[in-house]
Amino acid sequence: MIKFNVAEINLCTEAEGPYKRLTIWFQGCMIHCAGCGNPTFQALEPNHLMTIDELTSVIVMAKDKFDIEGVTYTGGEPTLQQGLPQLTECIHQMGLGVISFTGRRYEEVQDELYGCDMVLDGPFLINQKEERRRLLGSTNQRIICLSDRYADQMHWFSSGKKLTEINLTDTAVFNGDST
Repeated sequence: MIKFNVAEINLCTEAEGPYKRLTIWFQGCMIHCAGCGNPTFQALEPNHLMTIDELTSVIVMAKDKFDIEGVTYTGGEPTLQQGLPQLTECIHQMGLGVISFTGRRYEEVQDELYGCDMVLDGPFLINQKEERRRLLGSTNQRIICLSDRYADQMHWFSSGKKLTEINLTDTAVFNGDST
């Protein structure tokens, strides 16, 4: 049985892509970009191992409770998760869209990202800090529309307005751009 190595889940955010979204931060990354925004998610070790059924039930709950439009994969490195295309298909069957980050070039990991509606790709390069586009850390990173779902939302990434979100639960989670 395939299990996903999950670091964190935010059930509803508007800082990780257009519309209300559930965001999954996957545990583990082999890229180790200098200045990584999520260094605690780099370790290639088990965190919260979840089956596809467990993850989809969390997504269904978020859809019912918060009326999310989609799911964002980030991390860590999402493409290290076996079964990601199957999870993406389950999410699409719920009528939701999928956006994924990857620190790799899309052309290298297109099989792992099969079915995603949009991919934000490329390693974070600390000497090429992005100042204009939301969500992207450096200017070398690309936004690739793989379906029509978000084609009319490209302005969201270039509106010039940086988003910051603070979620208070048992612990504080700071989400979005820190500048």
